[in-house]
Amino acid sequence: MKKITGFFLMILFAYQEASAQSWAYSLASIPEAIKNKASVIMHLKNINLEVEDLDKVTLSVHKIFTVMNEDGKESLLFNEYNSKYYSLDDAEIKVYDVNGKQVGKYKKKDMRTVAIGEGLIEDGYMTYYNITTASYPVTVEIKYDIKIKGTLNIPDYDFMGLKEGVVESSYTAKVPANMPIRYKPQHTSLQPEVSQFGNYKIYKWTVKNQPPLENEEGSSSGSDKYPHIKIVSDRFSHYGLPGDFSSWKSFGVWLKNLYEGLDVLSPDRQQFFKSLVENAGSDTEKIRRIYTYLQQNFRYVSIQLGIGGWKPFPAEFTDKKKYGDCKGLSMFMKAALKAVGIKSYVAIINAKYDQEPVDPGFPANDFNHVILCVPGKKDSIWLECTSSTTAFGELGSFTENRNALLITEDGGALVATPRSQSSANIFSTVTTVAIDEDQSALTETVFRVTGQYKEIMEDLLKEKRDEQKETIVSYFGYKQPDDFVLSKDEQPGGSTIKLKMAIAKLPEFNAGTKLFISPRINKTWSKTLPKAENRKLDFYFHNPFEKTDTTIYKVSTTIKPDVLPAEKELKCNYASYKSKCWYNEKENSIYSVTSLILKTHKIPAADYAQVKTFFDNVMQDDAQKIVIVKKETEKKAF
Repeated sequence: MKKITGFFLMILFAYQEASAQSWAYSLASIPEAIKNKASVIMHLKNINLEVEDLDKVTLSVHKIFTVMNEDGKESLLFNEYNSKYYSLDDAEIKVYDVNGKQVGKYKKKDMRTVAIGEGLIEDGYMTYYNITTASYPVTVEIKYDIKIKGTLNIPDYDFMGLKEGVVESSYTAKVPANMPIRYKPQHTSLQPEVSQFGNYKIYKWTVKNQPPLENEEGSSSGSDKYPHIKIVSDRFSHYGLPGDFSSWKSFGVWLKNLYEGLDVLSPDRQQFFKSLVENAGSDTEKIRRIYTYLQQNFRYVSIQLGIGGWKPFPAEFTDKKKYGDCKGLSMFMKAALKAVGIKSYVAIINAKYDQEPVDPGFPANDFNHVILCVPGKKDSIWLECTSSTTAFGELGSFTENRNALLITEDGGALVATPRSQSSANIFSTVTTVAIDEDQSALTETVFRVTGQYKEIMEDLLKEKRDEQKETIVSYFGYKQPDDFVLSKDEQPGGSTIKLKMAIAKLPEFNAGTKLFISPRINKTWSKTLPKAENRKLDFYFHNPFEKTDTTIYKVSTTIKPDVLPAEKELKCNYASYKSKCWYNEKENSIYSVTSLILKTHKIPAADYAQVKTFFDNVMQDDAQKIVIVKKETEKKAF
């Protein structure tokens, strides 16, 4: 019997080997709809997930794919994260040329494993191998096994990537019958076949003949925009700590127990904070003082330790070290507020400007960040504890417009964070331009910035001159200066940021005595938005904003205006624009005033075309020119 079995396995392995080679030169049989515009063809992708119990999971992956061209070269990098919780058990890579000949074979021992982290501590390891090729197409077969000591993060079924045509793909999940899983199709209607095998339940999803997805610039940077299946186990264990994910409240209970006793400071430090807020007129002022102290005395570092990145270091540890990650700094802030009698809640959230809120109806671990919430009778105060520049009580589009899970005494409570407002991100400039008769100019710009622009300017002031110049010209759209000084003047009533520039030749061009200059020395808007045809995904700006500019051209008596741009007003459902230009004869000055307001940073795909047209028209108006004339010098009669 053993001989027969061994012979059968030899035949099976030989068949698999021949089958793998055949994929390398079978591109001609693949439907054109799958190959068209594809950078990668996924011939076969089989994912098998086996859950033995809450702390023992095996993930086996076998895939064969052809990289068609240079655009698909990212698929030639194999890399897997390793930690105490998640580890690469075994891996094998085979590479075939265009004729199906095997030209490479690599095992786990041939791969590199490096530590990853911030340098203060080790966060884990990455095992990787970069497959090299001299030509395309090239076919790769990869087999690997992952051991997972827990069930908090059941891998989703991601069956499509960017510009990837899929011939055949499947995901099979084998789980104990008394440990049901929940699943939710995202951007697909795909449903599993469900069967019973002894004490196990089997879920199997199968996909065939899927044409590639095109990249839509400006859409979400997350993989959630692609068709996939979200998978969650209601009962889970993480680092040996069992929990319940059947509701937001129950998951919050698990986190509450994890956070227990961490929000305590030593008696002398408690007294310090009581003294810090002494004579504060309100709780809001107390919170502001402590938040300011945090920003001025602590720094952010990424630390992914503490029950797999979930458990913060105690507040006392963070207080002594004067650094921490998002959860550590938020826990410290919570402890400092607690010392002065103010209740607050740590809140977990998914962060980044182009992310969607977590689904209230489908509890799942979609979080990657921690902030702090101080509840109020009317409005709550939200605090981003990792930033040294974010204004008090503001979050910015990094975490606004989301659902945050507050960790309360009763467990988790899902609440909405504030919505982004254009008035929170102001970029206002007033520029005076003194034009000399030789067409050179000296300029001075005074900035008023808030929100996102304040953070950018604060960071810019710390940069070297070359980086400052690059940002001034490329990001803010200023005319290339021959020399410049960017400075910040601290005054009792606040600070003023100024930019002084020397420009050797101000006019864009000239025709005889006529000189053509831009209405502003910085562009109101300089980025051409992506095409609107067949848009399927929502478009994201980094944040809503209000941009205003007043440019004053001080001209000499030998120069007079000849043509000024006509007044312009543009509107769409999401933005507005105004520009006006006039000559003040008494001051011998030309005034150019512009206003651009974007009300919201997320544009639904169905409305994107009107926004694209709007910003194209703004750029067109921005390209108008002021025409000034140099007066002819009168000739004296003899």
